[in-house]
Amino acid sequence: MAPTSKGDARNGWEGRRSVVNADHSVRGDAAADAGAGTGLTRALLWLVVAVLAVRQVAVVLRQPPGERFLDLETWIGENGVLHMTGSLYDSGRFTGTPFAGLVLKPLTATAQQTLGVAWTFGSLLLVVALGLVAAKALPGPVGRRTALLAAPVAISLFLLSLPVRNALHLGQTSILPVLLVLLAWFVVREHRAAGVLVGIAAAFQPVLLLFAALLWLTGRRQASVSAGATFALATAVAWAAAPKDSWTYWVHHLAGAGLGERPDSLANQSLHGALLRLGLEGPVEIALFLVLAAAVVVLGLRRAVRYAEDGQALLAVAVTGCVVVAVSPTAWQHQLLWVLLAVVGKVGKRASDRLVWPSVVVLAVTLPGTMLLPNLEPLFPVRDNILLLAALGAACLAPFLPRTSPYWQHPVPTDYAKPVAARWRRVPLLPFWRRVFTRPNLLLELLLIRVVYDAYAQVRLAARAGRPLAEEHGRQIHAIEQWLHIDIEHWVNHTVVKIDWLRDFFDYYYSTFHFIVPLTILGVLYVRRPVDYRWVRSSIGFATLLALVGFWLYPLAPPRLMPGLGFIDTVHGVQDFAKPDYGTLTTVTNQYAAMPSLHFGWSLWCGVVIVMLAPKLWMKALGLLHPLFTIAAIVATANHWVLDAVGGALVVAAGFGLTYVLSGPRKLETGEQGSAESVKSPPAEPAADLEPEPEPDPAPDPDADPEPGPDPEPDPVPAGKQQAAHSG
Repeated sequence: MAPTSKGDARNGWEGRRSVVNADHSVRGDAAADAGAGTGLTRALLWLVVAVLAVRQVAVVLRQPPGERFLDLETWIGENGVLHMTGSLYDSGRFTGTPFAGLVLKPLTATAQQTLGVAWTFGSLLLVVALGLVAAKALPGPVGRRTALLAAPVAISLFLLSLPVRNALHLGQTSILPVLLVLLAWFVVREHRAAGVLVGIAAAFQPVLLLFAALLWLTGRRQASVSAGATFALATAVAWAAAPKDSWTYWVHHLAGAGLGERPDSLANQSLHGALLRLGLEGPVEIALFLVLAAAVVVLGLRRAVRYAEDGQALLAVAVTGCVVVAVSPTAWQHQLLWVLLAVVGKVGKRASDRLVWPSVVVLAVTLPGTMLLPNLEPLFPVRDNILLLAALGAACLAPFLPRTSPYWQHPVPTDYAKPVAARWRRVPLLPFWRRVFTRPNLLLELLLIRVVYDAYAQVRLAARAGRPLAEEHGRQIHAIEQWLHIDIEHWVNHTVVKIDWLRDFFDYYYSTFHFIVPLTILGVLYVRRPVDYRWVRSSIGFATLLALVGFWLYPLAPPRLMPGLGFIDTVHGVQDFAKPDYGTLTTVTNQYAAMPSLHFGWSLWCGVVIVMLAPKLWMKALGLLHPLFTIAAIVATANHWVLDAVGGALVVAAGFGLTYVLSGPRKLETGEQGSAESVKSPPAEPAADLEPEPEPDPAPDPDADPEPGPDPEPDPVPAGKQQAAHSG
């Protein structure tokens, strides 16, 4: 082989350098684009924070004076407890510690209106500080994008949570102890000062002394002693200033147990409240509560110490806070902010399971239990104690991953289907809507279905309209049907009424199959054909959202609620047209949500899905009978016009169309079951925004491509390696 000349070698090196520079330029542009996208996202999230804050202020301050700051007015109002000369606890309306009474006493000299505004804005500032501290305390390694977006996300979740909303509405002080504990753990470096903050927090809520125990068990014994001393000093000062109140609180009421509302009310989400709601009382209930509380304290603190030693201090604080919630004699809704902090724990080895725990926590803390579980009596114990169960799960049960786990940064990746473009190629598929072949998490799906349905019911109920407008739209629909010669509702209704068995059949079909058939189809597809399940679930979701728009924009009286036309309501009975609400039924649900008909729309969706997916011809034929029976039922029972069914068909067609446009064709398989192509996400390094800050490496690999990230400079190449590169 001919020797390479110096000129050729130089030209070769220049060529390689130009390639490296070009590659570096592309990567730098990509990093710049990613940074710009992160900046825009961050700006939008802070805008969301501002909107939520303004909304919370407006909701509180727009309430009439007698319906806002209920606890604050009870304490420091003109006739408040703190103005009275007797004991703080004579009226049973003050539930705080004597120390809290001393702190609040000076506020009685402030004008009520001014104090209300200042209290609201001060509480919002505490929430912002809480979110900032929590974002800074996330367990590492934390990527640049996560660090930038964590604060607005945390503040938004706090503002949406039931504890914060409840505290703002009542004028409670429960946000302050949480912030004091977080400041002690993550901001204040000096041990004695940190202990002082924990002690002051415990002076407001004595069970928070468990954090002093956590300080001791994690080696911060000076801070623990300082916390105990501060708590004892604050309690002694309160005892000296108000001995009668202190005796009542600490001795007569056993550290506040029994003060305020009934301890067995749903607002008390502690073990004590749950046992009372289950019917236990007296010495048996007290003994069982003490045993369970001791077990939760031991198990919860052991777990908290383990997470603190693992470098997950925020999770350790959250677990201890959840222990506080469970073992407190009373844990009212505004005191349950600790549960939301448990969202930082990572549960699950697979990437597809990582959203299960945070979703459950966020839904439990932001939505009432009635939205999460249906109104079935066997589920009442779970529904009524949903926040307590979430706290117990975080404290004792949730298998949070340690940072030493190989799945902490690299969970088992998800298999994504090879994307197939839709026919409308000008409409791009959504980049985040990636189809997978595995079935979604069942718990998340059940929660999603329940929450979406409850939201649908709430919006449907809220989309009320006056009787005259709904009847005017009814006359419009009737006139259009007469012009089209399809006004068959009256004839069908009266014909069916004369045949008892047919009337009973359609009444039963209308009331029963509307929910059973769609849920059955979704259940079968979830088990047998998960890819198709995801696709058809999206289509019915889009159809339902579009129907809500129709309910809102075009309120319509169904035939049975049209006076003077002679329709017979076979399902609900005779309606009294002399009353403005047509009897009690219209006070329960929105009877004017008739256009489009989701009774027919959902049944048509069922028929289309069965025809598309059923393997047997007789199954397809049976599937077509369901929409036929449904349209007959809605017309025969006088619950819908014929054009309502047309509207239902249109929203279903639009639902299928949107799903097709946004996620591609349903059929991603090359053959029958099991022959699908998939693109498996590589188990390589995660995205640069989730990477930890790189540690200096004394001998980096020169052959490895530089990692994309915010730093545009390539890794330095040692001199020896450069010589090898030059020699080519």
